[in-house]
Amino acid sequence: MNLSSSGPPRTALPPEDPAAVAAVAAAFDAPEGDRRSLVAAIVAQQPDLLVGWAALGALARDDVEAYACYRVGYHRGLDRMRASGWRGTGYLPASVPSNRGFLDSLAGLAATAAALGEVDEAERCRHFLVQLDPEAYSL
Repeated sequence: MNLSSSGPPRTALPPEDPAAVAAVAAAFDAPEGDRRSLVAAIVAQQPDLLVGWAALGALARDDVEAYACYRVGYHRGLDRMRASGWRGTGYLPASVPSNRGFLDSLAGLAATAAALGEVDEAERCRHFLVQLDPEAYSL
């Protein structure tokens, strides 16, 4: 966590396994019917891979599955944020690549909560995104 006299602290999550991140990205170049199973295999080997959970949410077969995947990425990300010094306030900039898996999971959770009619949860997630990075997200 970096403290600054010019504003709230900024947190950068530790980098994820570069080979696993590359494998998730490569899965999106595979035939469409194979993408989800490729990413699921990666996540099965590394269940703490935030970009993997966000990708599984994006590749989900329906809104309920997407919601579940995004929720796992969100909760694992919160744990990682706290371990990185985040104490409930401050920024988690989207410009830091290691923060993207959590932020993508949170954005996906907001969208799928809205799609499922969970309006309050969708709104909480959108506000949290804006609080974490007001430059990257807006309401």
